[in-house]
Amino acid sequence: MDVEFQHLDLRYERLRKQQPQRERQLLGSLADHGQQVPIVVVRGQGETRVVIDGYKRVRALRRLARDTVCATEWAVSESEALIVERAMRSASGEDALEQGWLLRELVDRFGLGQDELGRRFDKGKSWVSRRLSLVADLPTEIQDRVRQGRLAAHAAMKYFVPLARANEAVAVALAAKAASLRLSTRQVGALYVGYVSGSARTRELVLQDPQIFLRVQQETQQKEDVPKGPAQEIVGELGALGGIARRLHRKLQSGLWHKLAVCERDEIGAHVGRARADVARCLANFDKEQSDAGPEHANSHSQTS
Repeated sequence: MDVEFQHLDLRYERLRKQQPQRERQLLGSLADHGQQVPIVVVRGQGETRVVIDGYKRVRALRRLARDTVCATEWAVSESEALIVERAMRSASGEDALEQGWLLRELVDRFGLGQDELGRRFDKGKSWVSRRLSLVADLPTEIQDRVRQGRLAAHAAMKYFVPLARANEAVAVALAAKAASLRLSTRQVGALYVGYVSGSARTRELVLQDPQIFLRVQQETQQKEDVPKGPAQEIVGELGALGGIARRLHRKLQSGLWHKLAVCERDEIGAHVGRARADVARCLANFDKEQSDAGPEHANSHSQTS
């Protein structure tokens, strides 16, 4: 059947994320060969048909200034159609965020409970709960950027969900920057690590100019990849050792030790003993090496003068 665009109800378009590259390929195919696969609809009010599947085709055909779209009508309820359609495309790489959008719609619009959804999708209740929590924890502004194809779903789930739980305003601001710059998931991950583990100045740079932060990080990584001489290796290891010691000192000064249970203190005590022995052995080795090398080093200088 052919349906005019004015009779299409696109209420479930927000349950799918857009993929600009695939849509450009689809647009070219439709222009060359016409519509080969019908969209899926169910009956709405009067002449209205609710679109269940085929939103990419609808957008592409509209861009081609077509008046109608070829559709197949399923004689089932909207909720049933959504569940069946999702089951049919379960192997197409759908991510947890899209699954969460669908589950949220089935809960809010049709009143389906988590136990029933688990049975209908052949999953456990925890599977349903995790995806609903994912949608609940991720700010709407970030979800919209995923839907628009401007932000990778994997980046949103892996980095912006935990960041939003800690500071929603920061997560939204950083996601806006990442979307406008079309950053990859790897780059978003670098910004996330830089923000959560960086100083106040680093955090400010990440939020204000992520491109500069990423460029500096890349240059630093390139320098680190350059082979180091023996002296640089030793200085680097000593710097790392000193940095760890200073961080631990600050945590102890803040009263962290007094927050530990007795069993935790006993466990840490064993680690302290091993760390003390390791450091003592290392420093003793330094003293030995310096003592052994001292006279030889002095003689070498006297012979060259």
